[in-house]
Amino acid sequence: MKHTVEEVTLQNGAKGLLVHVPDATVMNVYINFRAGEYMVDRAKWETPHLMEHILLGANDDFPRARDFQAEVEKNGAYSNASTDVYDIVYELECADFEWERVTRLLRTAIDKPLFLQEEFDAEFGNVREELAARANNHYRQLGASSRKAYGLVSETDKERLVLMDNVTLDDVREHYRRTHTTDNMQFVIAGNITPARKRKIVELLEEIQLPRGERFIMPDEVVSGLKKPVCIPNETVDTVYFYIDTFMNRRLEEREIDALGLVNALLTETLYSKILGTARERGLVYGMNSGFQQIKLSSNLWFGSQVSAANAPALFDIIIEQLGNLFRGELAEADITAAQAYAIGRYQRSAQTVSSTAAGYTGRYFFDEHIEDYYAVPERIQAVTKQDIIDATRAMFADGIGGLGVYGSVSTALADDLNKQIATLWQQVA
Repeated sequence: MKHTVEEVTLQNGAKGLLVHVPDATVMNVYINFRAGEYMVDRAKWETPHLMEHILLGANDDFPRARDFQAEVEKNGAYSNASTDVYDIVYELECADFEWERVTRLLRTAIDKPLFLQEEFDAEFGNVREELAARANNHYRQLGASSRKAYGLVSETDKERLVLMDNVTLDDVREHYRRTHTTDNMQFVIAGNITPARKRKIVELLEEIQLPRGERFIMPDEVVSGLKKPVCIPNETVDTVYFYIDTFMNRRLEEREIDALGLVNALLTETLYSKILGTARERGLVYGMNSGFQQIKLSSNLWFGSQVSAANAPALFDIIIEQLGNLFRGELAEADITAAQAYAIGRYQRSAQTVSSTAAGYTGRYFFDEHIEDYYAVPERIQAVTKQDIIDATRAMFADGIGGLGVYGSVSTALADDLNKQIATLWQQVA
């Protein structure tokens, strides 16, 4: 969608982006606090999550959570919140005609929560059910276990179910007091933000009843390579879920980000891609994914899928072969051109709505206050060269930090064999 972006810093220390989408019929609001699980002791791990659940509940203006939600949703508005290791984000989407009313309700929820014992008890049960359901997500459990093995801040949902018994309502209140300050608040708001509406948004957020504080920094997570694969046998699962991870001991440069986006397109994102396409032609796997991400001190490239134990070695051979081709520069210019065309089209499809346009800015902005130049991205993708792709791929393996995680119908022997099989990936660029 056509839009413009402006960063604003408020008098109370909060800051964020206003994304003006002319004639938009909806408004989207994302409000972020650096308040995730890394900020609490392990024994109190579930405190941020429980706080997020009950904050959008009873407040000074509404004595019960149901009353508040009914007022928010009466014209079809949507509100939600999410917690991860680093952040809590409160989200709101509403019709354009009621943006001010509903945004004021969200502000009231954030700055005047009551944190009632009865709502804490109810949400405690709801969080328990949520975690129990998520514990059946095999990718999620493997990802959390692998993340922890690499030395990153993480707990599995099964571990969280045990740890949540340590959390009290007083813990929730203290975490709120510590983290919900104006200096720790960032936002991305998207919609038809006219000059008059911009003034009203700034006024509304500057009047929020929160104290001053600080914007907490991300944790210094130091990644360690695995001495042996993460292996989680589960006889009730018929396939092998796996993640191959490799880490770089620094953040990515912009050109490397663009190049790795094309690496994903080349290797796994289409049915004609080098890894997934070849594997499907041989009947080895139904689907496969790859991706990259950054944390404060390092960057990560990963490959993941589920595959039968019998087909896993052959699939891993394809992964090794195709990555090896990139390491050696065995890549046709026609393949790069095709990947660029696919990546540009996918990027443009990613911003079809006000919500998706806003969400496209939240990740990087809430992480490091980087403001993506949306209209420059296609040109950046077109500028990626073959050498950029080779260099970025090799760089992700050059530090020799990574390994394998497997879950499901897998023995320790198979895990060790697969781990030995992929060891050549790091050896090729040593």
